[in-house]
Amino acid sequence: MGEMIPEEGIERKIFMIRGHKVMLDRDLAKLYRVTTGNLNKTVKRNLERFPEDFMFQLTKDEENSLRFQSGSLKRGQHTKYLSYAFTEQGVAMLSSVLRSKRAIQVNIAIMRAFVKLKQILSMNKELAYKLSELEHKIEKHDGDIQAIFEAIRRLMAPPPVKPKPQIGFKPSLD
Repeated sequence: MGEMIPEEGIERKIFMIRGHKVMLDRDLAKLYRVTTGNLNKTVKRNLERFPEDFMFQLTKDEENSLRFQSGSLKRGQHTKYLSYAFTEQGVAMLSSVLRSKRAIQVNIAIMRAFVKLKQILSMNKELAYKLSELEHKIEKHDGDIQAIFEAIRRLMAPPPVKPKPQIGFKPSLD
């Protein structure tokens, strides 16, 4: 069928921006083996297929934050344009505007990577929930154990000494 697209490399190119898992235009262009400019031109010719929840342009702050996180550009280098971010639906829509065999293979690999990421996140949520439950149980047990120790300490403490009454005659002071 052709050259295999490594899913591991794709997974590292999926970022969380504005609460969405996205891929950047420059990373997609490399996978599709087209220039970023040509990818964006094709998208702009079909803009009605890419609403804001499918694709959005990064702000300068988002671009700088990503550059810092991924180290994608060397110090002193700058991109001329702000990147576009494509959500999973936007990447799927790319398959309808990029029609090469390579585009089909890349889209299949990307969809698999998104699915794998969802499975991992789902497992992490489950694990986090179970961990939270365990912490709650431990806190309750800690309280119970503390109460047991208090009861043991009370049992171990010597009984309070009652003052012994004096034996004998007590003269009254009147």
